[in-house]
Amino acid sequence: MDFKEKMTKEMATEAILLAKKNKNLTFDDIAVAVGRHPVWTASAIMGQATMNAEEAGKLIDLLELNGSVADALQEIPMKGSLDDTIPVDPLIYRFHEIVQVYGTTMKAVIHDKFGDGIMSAIDFTMDIEKKEDPNGDRVVVTLDGKFLPYKKW
Repeated sequence: MDFKEKMTKEMATEAILLAKKNKNLTFDDIAVAVGRHPVWTASAIMGQATMNAEEAGKLIDLLELNGSVADALQEIPMKGSLDDTIPVDPLIYRFHEIVQVYGTTMKAVIHDKFGDGIMSAIDFTMDIEKKEDPNGDRVVVTLDGKFLPYKKW
């Protein structure tokens, strides 16, 4: 039996990011070609979302990559890309710090407005925008998740 070498999601991510850099493309550029939101597209490229065959095909056509990359993009990922340790990358650490400092506040306010439940990370969208500001450009992150009340039985 002849098995073709399987590309892992990590290998596919590395190949995509290298091609993206070599072609001087942005996630916005790739998202237009794929037909999805830039943040979702970046998530799929980083191995945290699953592309269908059409989306993966459009991406590999744009970046001139081989079919093994498309195969890897269509595999269902193991969600969660961070280790158990505190992240050391400064940008990722800041999000960790935000949750450490404001997590209980966010939880209290969400419970106050909605009741006992959680925000879905499945029925969820995220947007990241750049807001021009004379004192330094601002990062605007919008998390939009469906509220899921805890079930009583």
